[in-house]
Amino acid sequence: MGQHKRIILAALITGVVLMLAKFVAYILTASNFVLTDAAESIVNVVASAFAFFSIHLSAQPRDHNHPYGHGKVEFFSVFIEGSLISIAAIIIIIKSVYGIFHPAAVHDLITGAIIIGATGLINGTLGLYLVKKGKALQSITIYADGKHLLADMFTSIGLVAGLLLIHFTAILWLDSLLSIAVALYILYSGYRLVRRSVSGLMDEADFEVVTKLLEVLNKKRQVEWIDIHNFRAQKYGNELHVDCHLTLPNYFDLNRVHEEMKRVDRLINNEVTKTELFIHADPCVPQCCHYCSMPNCPIRSEAKTEDITWTMDKIIRNQKHFE
Repeated sequence: MGQHKRIILAALITGVVLMLAKFVAYILTASNFVLTDAAESIVNVVASAFAFFSIHLSAQPRDHNHPYGHGKVEFFSVFIEGSLISIAAIIIIIKSVYGIFHPAAVHDLITGAIIIGATGLINGTLGLYLVKKGKALQSITIYADGKHLLADMFTSIGLVAGLLLIHFTAILWLDSLLSIAVALYILYSGYRLVRRSVSGLMDEADFEVVTKLLEVLNKKRQVEWIDIHNFRAQKYGNELHVDCHLTLPNYFDLNRVHEEMKRVDRLINNEVTKTELFIHADPCVPQCCHYCSMPNCPIRSEAKTEDITWTMDKIIRNQKHFE
């Protein structure tokens, strides 16, 4: 079993145990506030189960129907997790609004607070671990699961404070009012997950990765690399795919062209992230001379007069820098 699967399986098992603990707390307290957390735990378990499946599928080798692999299924996992969280939050808000006008008795709030506090501590520890591993393994599914658990930890902190407040004030309608506040936070968390999944499915640029890539390319730029253009980056699970055109001196033979493309590939993979590059080699033309740094060029038509920094605006255009 791969590392991705082991991590998600551990999160799934932990989620089941914590869900049962939270429903015990709800049975003891009869609190809508506690039910908010318990209901979200069902979502945690369902989402982790689907995440386990999506990671299993994304690890499958490429085939004729999926030439780029199965990595995008992870975005579906995050979409389902965010959607379920949002639905649970809306249901809790509806129930809590009713509870404001028809408050019910609550009891054993201290016991409930202890149980919820313990589950929050476990979720926080596991969430930090998943976020760290999600970044290291470049898995949006593991990262999203970690962020969700961290949100759950903060929810639990609010729950403990709220349960203690209700216990010491004996104001019953506070139970439903605080439930609405927490549910709104959960709804916002769900929206952020859905937003992130949609951006991945729509191949929205990952500006953090692309910015780092540009920083490294500019810093380690070789004189042979006259310009880079028609640059596109897409995420497929934990893999980044980059297409671009690289302008090289037109007198290079095929072996030299191939070597320069390999240098770009090694640079990005070693210093940025695991990347599959498709580089189209373009020959230089006389109009490139004014920004070309190639020394002792036998075909130079004019002296270099300009340094052009590679920026997002320049590299995404489907044209050389002079056009």
